[in-house]
Amino acid sequence: MTLRVDRVVTSGTFSLDGGTWDVDNNIWLIGDDNEVVIVDAAHTAQPIIDAVGGRKVIGIVCTHGHNDHVTVAPELAEKLDAPIYLNPADDVLWEMTHPGVKHLSLEDDQRIAVAGTDILAIHTPGHSPGSTCLYLPEAGELFSGDTLFSGGPGATGRSYSDFPTIIGSIATSCLPYLPRPRFTPVTVTARRSAPRRRISKNGSAPDPDVIRSEVGTPVPASPLFVTTLMPNRRCRSHPGLPSGRATVRGSRTILSRIG
Repeated sequence: MTLRVDRVVTSGTFSLDGGTWDVDNNIWLIGDDNEVVIVDAAHTAQPIIDAVGGRKVIGIVCTHGHNDHVTVAPELAEKLDAPIYLNPADDVLWEMTHPGVKHLSLEDDQRIAVAGTDILAIHTPGHSPGSTCLYLPEAGELFSGDTLFSGGPGATGRSYSDFPTIIGSIATSCLPYLPRPRFTPVTVTARRSAPRRRISKNGSAPDPDVIRSEVGTPVPASPLFVTTLMPNRRCRSHPGLPSGRATVRGSRTILSRIG
């Protein structure tokens, strides 16, 4: 069977620290015609169940424990007879939404087999203590959860998050699975708030010193965010990957090379 990645978008709210915000979330389904792994369980179960379409669900993998990523995880687990995976460092967040509900541990470097390939879990704390990216070598795709947002790192302005930690995670844990940068025009499309825009014009590089993240914090541009936004060359960690179009798939955003 052919490996494929499907996307479902659901809408709801994110709540933390006494505030609530309207959000749209990407849910990713990785698999083939027979089996599938669900990445995140946001807001509403039925659209996700519909996208599964009767396939065997290997697991429901939550990239982190914020309520908008785990909303319907227990409901999906019951209806689809599948385990829930979450890094235990996010149990404090999980318990805010699903107190007393058990899940399996998602550990750094853990592999989940589906559709004849493996999904690699990469612990990337910062947005939350247990935030985890998922790497699919066969397709050359990184599922970043909220570790990567459009233009920079995920948000770190709320409880249990830390900006220096997320920068370290991206630099040490994400970049080995992404190609070196080449300054090619790239379009970044965000699910929320940020309009469609180009980060590089006429083939020139962005400012060589600083790119501003969505929270307005100046951060070094090279090679960190240029690399994550321009995954368009062969990955050194997996030299067998095809060159050309590679994709970073986030919970809010799809970051991809065009052309």
